[in-house]
Amino acid sequence: MPGGRPRSFDADTALDRALEVFWRQGYEGTSLTDLTTAMGINKPSLYAAFGNKEELFGKVLARYLEGPGGYTAAALEAPTAREVVRLLVHGAVDLTTGQETAHGCLCVKSVQAGGPDAEPVRRDAVAARKAGEAALRRRLEQADDLPPGHEPADLAVLVHTVSDGIAVQAAAGRTREELTRVAESALHALFD
Repeated sequence: MPGGRPRSFDADTALDRALEVFWRQGYEGTSLTDLTTAMGINKPSLYAAFGNKEELFGKVLARYLEGPGGYTAAALEAPTAREVVRLLVHGAVDLTTGQETAHGCLCVKSVQAGGPDAEPVRRDAVAARKAGEAALRRRLEQADDLPPGHEPADLAVLVHTVSDGIAVQAAAGRTREELTRVAESALHALFD
């Protein structure tokens, strides 16, 4: 006996549309109606394919980290600490000030989620941020060109703080040009 009707929508496209909505409006600012409208599906289809809003967000967060946020993994492959940091801070500018995307960072917005209903989402975003910071720390531990006076763990925290600050400023309306200057200032302060 067949297991129900086949899906009449493309799950990848629906996830991309959900990502756009969550990125633009944040977790708490996004309703199920916002999601179903953007995804072009009804609530039963959303639940059947993706689970509840929180579960959908988890799938969206993973997609974001692998897709738009994937520049971080590529940056960790750079040959020097300076190049790793340059790619990370300039990648943060590119990601958070894109013409085709919402300004700001989905992860940073989610870490700042405030209500009790958003706590699981906030925890997931915090865990993603910590994993990224740990990966950066491990990469910096292998570098032989760290700036004087910086330990890998402290430098990883500093770089993530600068990147997160870039995301917050982008969401607040700072321009790509302004934030590019900030990224360059951070690089000069650390490595020159």
